[in-house]
Amino acid sequence: MKLTPYSYSSKLTFRAALFFCLAFALCLPQIVEAQKKRTANPPVISPWDVEAREYLGTPQSEAAVNRGLAFLAARQQSDGHWASGGYSSDAGITGLAVMGFLAAGHQPGRGKYGLVLSQAVEWLSNAVQMNGQFGPVGIIYGGAGSGQSMYGHGFATLALCEVYGMSGAAHRKDLKPRIEAAVRLIEDSQTVDGQPFRDGGWRYSPMPGDADISVTVAQVLALRAARNAGLKVSQSTIDRAIGYMRRCSNYDSDGGFNYQVGQKQSGLARTGAGVLSLMMAGKKETAECKGGIRFLRQHPLSNRSGGFNYSEHFYYTFYYITQAMYQVGGEDWKAWYPGARDVLVKKQDSDGGWSSNSEAGAEYATAMSVLILQVPAGLLPIYQK
Repeated sequence: MKLTPYSYSSKLTFRAALFFCLAFALCLPQIVEAQKKRTANPPVISPWDVEAREYLGTPQSEAAVNRGLAFLAARQQSDGHWASGGYSSDAGITGLAVMGFLAAGHQPGRGKYGLVLSQAVEWLSNAVQMNGQFGPVGIIYGGAGSGQSMYGHGFATLALCEVYGMSGAAHRKDLKPRIEAAVRLIEDSQTVDGQPFRDGGWRYSPMPGDADISVTVAQVLALRAARNAGLKVSQSTIDRAIGYMRRCSNYDSDGGFNYQVGQKQSGLARTGAGVLSLMMAGKKETAECKGGIRFLRQHPLSNRSGGFNYSEHFYYTFYYITQAMYQVGGEDWKAWYPGARDVLVKKQDSDGGWSSNSEAGAEYATAMSVLILQVPAGLLPIYQK
């Protein structure tokens, strides 16, 4: 009798099923043994696998970052810099905007925001005073609309170092002498006089003589970025700076950090800055670092009492505490970041920028918000552990 196509197909299907069952039965012991091994020895997560270990971003926060970058790109001035609030040409604000794009994975000359970044980096590079015409050699000076010069210089130097390190020295050899001049300016303007209230720190002007923790941490991060990028940095400069940061600590009382040595007035932003600096310098086990972490734990974002309501210098405070807690990691990071993330997402304006609670304008606040939201991605070398 002739087989119909249907019956022939049915026999093939039956034979295939029988073969599969036999094969599965033969392989079953090996499958069970492999499963036992996986259960007994779970896979080790790589410390570089940020998504699996510590990435706490959400689709909402990622969308907020993309809208923030579009806002910054639309607000860039024709010569490549950003104006913000009362600062029409501050190098630091432009540096922060540059880092915002880098932190989201963008590069000069490449992709969607390649031209935006290239123009901004060119403006920052040209702002480095190489002949002393508008200030000491090496100072990064944006023009008459700048803020305090060493604030801007610290953030601008940090940005150029991140560009140099991430894009590769071979692609931007022209940046090296300018960054080196900016680093020398930092080293030369450090206060070195042996006086405990100011030795090792920096103040507003590019000259020795005074110090505060806010300006000092900006220089510490710039020097760290320079060293990360393979540039020479004086170890004695770093050691003195860390010594100054430690003397700003109230580790023997509430654990927080002062604006200047001896004030006994702990604050949230300066404590975040102090903890970050010490963590990056490998001083995690010091009394000063432990005290700072304790202070931050005792003043969580949800705590609105005791005068610490996070409204003063809002973005600056969030920026340093987020970086500090990321370095601390573990439960401290998990306790801090989701709340900070959600607050920022809710504060974003309809045009994609941030403006509320900003003393320095929407462009500044937007750059800082993008940087804060991108800390857990770990794309900027300065954020990496």
